[in-house]
Amino acid sequence: MLFWKEASHHIRLAGSRVNSANGPALRRFQRNFNAHSLQNQRPHRQQLSANTHLQSFGRSRRRFSATPGAAHGHITPPKPGEEIKVTFVDKDGEKYDFQVSEGDNLLDIAQANDVEMEGACGGSCACSTCHVIVEDPDLYDKMPEPDDDENDMLDLAFGLTETSRLGCQVKMTKELDGLVVKLPSMTRNLQASDFADKK
Repeated sequence: MLFWKEASHHIRLAGSRVNSANGPALRRFQRNFNAHSLQNQRPHRQQLSANTHLQSFGRSRRRFSATPGAAHGHITPPKPGEEIKVTFVDKDGEKYDFQVSEGDNLLDIAQANDVEMEGACGGSCACSTCHVIVEDPDLYDKMPEPDDDENDMLDLAFGLTETSRLGCQVKMTKELDGLVVKLPSMTRNLQASDFADKK
């Protein structure tokens, strides 16, 4: 009985030394601490082992922290004289004109300017929620051909047309100055992983 009181005391002491950010996780660890692994050790080794487990728990917790990645919708402001004009037409017919930089893609431009374009896959060409319809067929022809991945995702898009593209795959260039894209009235949030073989 004395062992359990001492072990409990040492766990509480070690717990107060561990970063308070571990609060709920630390309490769960303390509740679930496997005392059976300490049964065959001498009392002073038992106390040391309990402290070591808790201290290593705190260290490993910090080791797995990560800095947040870059948010979508980050675009570079255009340099004076190098602006490229793009217009988005939403499902209600309202137009939004923007001056953008070469290399920005339509998904990032839309999200940076609060135009309603979802981009559920984060721009990795794994869904069709950033589907846009290019209004001018001549400008559509100036774009690089969609690759197989983009074509596969476009097959899932609602309201597919001959000039449909995924916004995450269309990068602005000087040749696309004056581009007008229409957002479809609906999107389907289907991803490539929805069709992967389930085993």
